Amino acid sequence: MEWVEGFLKKHKRQHAFDDAWQEIPPYPGFSVQQKAFREITQWQGKKMSKLGHCISAVLASALQNPDSSQDQDFTSALRCVGALVDFTLMAQYRSHTPDTPSYMESYLQIFHRTKDIFLEVCTSKATCAQANRQNLELRELMADQHTKEVHQRTFGNRRRLADQERVERSDRRADLIWRENHFNFIKIDYLTHFASHVRRFGSISMYSTEIEN
Repeated sequence: MEWVEGFLKKHKRQHAFDDAWQEIPPYPGFSVQQKAFREITQWQGKKMSKLGHCISAVLASALQNPDSSQDQDFTSALRCVGALVDFTLMAQYRSHTPDTPSYMESYLQIFHRTKDIFLEVCTSKATCAQANRQNLELRELMADQHTKEVHQRTFGNRRRLADQERVERSDRRADLIWRENHFNFIKIDYLTHFASHVRRFGSISMYSTEIEN
């Protein structure tokens, strides 16, 4: 959801998501939401489980009517989230057929093909700090260069140069984030073992890591 929230913020769709979230009608096992999504501060197991049942529909509602520059990104985001939700729900089946592990693998393949749409917004704190340091160093370097050349440039030239430098700093920041970000962490790798686990042992819900006294 941190990825989804970052994506919504980037495209200014957070309010649309909150509106769709609060308009979900009641149905058995799911109560009407009294708060906007961003106002919920505590997410426990049952709430997260319910979220998984409706997130695709809420996101689809929030991403309606994209402009031409958003259309491809919105489609990829919806496919990525939908595939991961389908995988998660099927992983919770209490019984499986010979075909369901293959379905899980196909959903996971779709997720991996489309997950890069969230690469920009899944930036770690360390990468953000590195990007901020780079931006500060560039600003200082450019300011020092201006001091040496200030008398050689007109006001119009200085303004155009400032615009070019902002673009350059922004592009370098984007390049660094793209280069440093990745999905190589344990929770992503863990998903690849679900289907083989089902084939070997059966329903995952039969097992628990909790220790009973």
